[in-house]
Amino acid sequence: MRFLALLPLTLIHTAMPTVYFKEQFLDEDLWKSRWVKSKFKNGYGKFKLTSGKFYGNAQKDKGIQTRGDGKYYAMSSRFTPFRNEGNTLVIQFSIKHERTVDCGGGYVKLFPSDLDQEQMSGQSKYYIMFGPDICGFERKLVHVIFYYKGKYYELKKEIRCKDDPFTHLYTLIVRPNQTYEVKIDNEKVRSGNLETDFEFLGPKKIKDPAVKKPDDWDDRPTIDDPADIKPEDWDQPEFIIDTSVKPPFNWDVQVDGEWEPIKLRNPKYKVRAGSIFDNFLITNNEEYADKFAKSTWGKTTVAEKNMKDKLDQILQEKRKRQEEERKQRIQEQGYDDFVYEQEQDDEDEYHEIDDEEENDGDYHLHRSRDEM
Repeated sequence: MRFLALLPLTLIHTAMPTVYFKEQFLDEDLWKSRWVKSKFKNGYGKFKLTSGKFYGNAQKDKGIQTRGDGKYYAMSSRFTPFRNEGNTLVIQFSIKHERTVDCGGGYVKLFPSDLDQEQMSGQSKYYIMFGPDICGFERKLVHVIFYYKGKYYELKKEIRCKDDPFTHLYTLIVRPNQTYEVKIDNEKVRSGNLETDFEFLGPKKIKDPAVKKPDDWDDRPTIDDPADIKPEDWDQPEFIIDTSVKPPFNWDVQVDGEWEPIKLRNPKYKVRAGSIFDNFLITNNEEYADKFAKSTWGKTTVAEKNMKDKLDQILQEKRKRQEEERKQRIQEQGYDDFVYEQEQDDEDEYHEIDDEEENDGDYHLHRSRDEM
């Protein structure tokens, strides 16, 4: 899973908007001086400053993009500690899953100011966790988790996150009157009372300690179904053999060597990097956050979709030409000798996949829910 780590703070309360943290990545590589990689584990994936392959504004839409499929990422940024007692707290950021995510998180965490950034991990104590998390078809939710008196409490009501390839804005508002609000794309999707929608105060009813369980009681909430079998696509490899391609009729093993099966990119393999984080904001003022949202995400979202539509049209025309050329080659030669040009998903056609060739530093995001 992916999460960005941000470290909390202590400022004097004022009536004017107070910005505790803001990051838009508008100063090219200088952002690297503000973010610290974790050394908790080796082999973290890379990330890169980019606006992606489609965007509303090439410069303003630049953000941090995860690089390297199926990897974990760890990075954090520090800011002056603050207290939100008696103040509204707004946490806001945008994320674009430019490539289809089969299992990946896009949430942020606010840590105590004494966090050792180089040892940040999934076990590190945090105060708030907020943002989208996707894993399979069913799990597409927005996390809202608070730390309170030594325990973590998650929102009892489900919020569905966005799972398309466009940039989306996520906003969490916590008010001093014990209410909260969650927005997606600057529109309210959930609100309520903290005491009602979180188990901070414990359950209203408890089990009767005098009642004993039967001797034959089974505590397991679920058991394996002996009749169940593993789905065929349970463990999908990145490349699969193209069984439709056979050796040419004149293939001679003694002259040409052993025939090697052709491998194609597996369309069901989707544990992918490519998510872009941008427009981070932590403030005490809802109106300021709303204006910031409209001046950033709000100004580019329509243009981003228009550019994506144009790219899709170009790609569709390209695929049509390639298919016509393929059919012609087969008709003339009896087989397709250009099949080595591995076909890819539409999204990979205009997405860079040269992660191993990049040398733009070793600063990392952290994406993990289970291992870290």
